[in-house]
Amino acid sequence: MYKCIIIDDEELARELIQTHLEQLDGFELIASCANAIEASKILQQQTVDLLFLDIEMPILKGTEFFRNLINKPKVIFITAYRDYALDGFELNAVDYLLKPISFGRFFNAIEKFKAHQQISIEENSVSYQPNADYTFVTKNRKKIKIIFENILYVESIKDYIKIHLTNESISVKFSISAFEKKLDNRFIRIHRSYIANRDKITAYTKQDIEIGKIELPIGENYKKSLSNLLF
Repeated sequence: MYKCIIIDDEELARELIQTHLEQLDGFELIASCANAIEASKILQQQTVDLLFLDIEMPILKGTEFFRNLINKPKVIFITAYRDYALDGFELNAVDYLLKPISFGRFFNAIEKFKAHQQISIEENSVSYQPNADYTFVTKNRKKIKIIFENILYVESIKDYIKIHLTNESISVKFSISAFEKKLDNRFIRIHRSYIANRDKITAYTKQDIEIGKIELPIGENYKKSLSNLLF
């Protein structure tokens, strides 16, 4: 059962989402909130799987509220303004719904959420042994052994990661943050889209690293944490 919260300052909008949600199995509405402050108190007390979050609200905008959450549930943004779509997707939203929301469009967003959840289940089922020098990833229903020593770097491409090995590259449906947790301490996050094998780095500056002839950028948010590791 997926636990949900609706956050919208418009009562009619909240009631419509609740009506849509009641037609689906497997979803439990634990709160319907008129503002983000009210919702934040509930999120501190309960684990929530999905937020239906209005963007344009008084006191605190939905995007600002979500950006500052430490433990982020999945989110479907809701708004009457098409201009906010980019903000929503930059925050890795499941979907972005424009008011008034038809049940068909709502159902489509729910199906996207379920697909995201299935990916998370697959990621969590990846075999890993503490202190081992390898892990397994799933591709085309086949478990493929990845030996850490053979990884040059890992690249994030939308919902996929591309694992660049010494002799090949393997693309799998996986988040880079989840894969990072499977790796040992020879690997360092240098960018939101890149993890590098420190043993394979052949040169570096404060802006990028090199692995042989390959140049990878160092993200601004990672420079400080890398200062003790590289510089």
